[in-house]
Amino acid sequence: MTAGKHPSPPPRRADVKRATSETSIRVQWGLDGTGQRRIATPVPFMDHMLDTLARHGCFDLTVDATGDTRIDDHHTVEDIGIVLGTALHDALGDKAGIGRFGWAAVPLDEALAEVVVDLSGRPFLVYNVTLSHREVKGFDLGLFEDFFRALANQGGLNLHVNVRYGRNPHHIIEAVFKAFAKALDQATRRDDRVTEVPSTKGSLA
Repeated sequence: MTAGKHPSPPPRRADVKRATSETSIRVQWGLDGTGQRRIATPVPFMDHMLDTLARHGCFDLTVDATGDTRIDDHHTVEDIGIVLGTALHDALGDKAGIGRFGWAAVPLDEALAEVVVDLSGRPFLVYNVTLSHREVKGFDLGLFEDFFRALANQGGLNLHVNVRYGRNPHHIIEAVFKAFAKALDQATRRDDRVTEVPSTKGSLA
């Protein structure tokens, strides 16, 4: 090691698997990435949104999922949220040195979405998303509320999602995911000024 230089902190990564009678999911999540991604689920619109999350959050993300989509997409979408939340929690470790809070407002054409994140360890979801119709190519966009709730519960996020306005449901949901990606990137990013857990309690469990 060169004199006067501190070693780089270890990369924050997690590899989580979950298998049930309904789904089988593996997530590998690197928080300190460059947006490398490999997404393979049986729900094409879910693939599109997870690709958006990784790309705009600069996360290295692999998601391999199978599920009983012959019944419907609900189990698969919700369980992906569960595994993503678990991977996020594991990758963050004790959360020492992180920014903790993140906020982003992102437009997509006529739609504007705002997402606020607090990695508080106390799960809570506020989801104010109104859609003129809920389906894109047969996929129920309302399932994303269940996805975000599962992710917040497992990841320990206080997550507020507010769509200010928008007409096209695809634009609205994509703006939500882009805003979530940017807010989460901000919240998880290391802050060189902070060496301890950013909480007066000394813990963000």
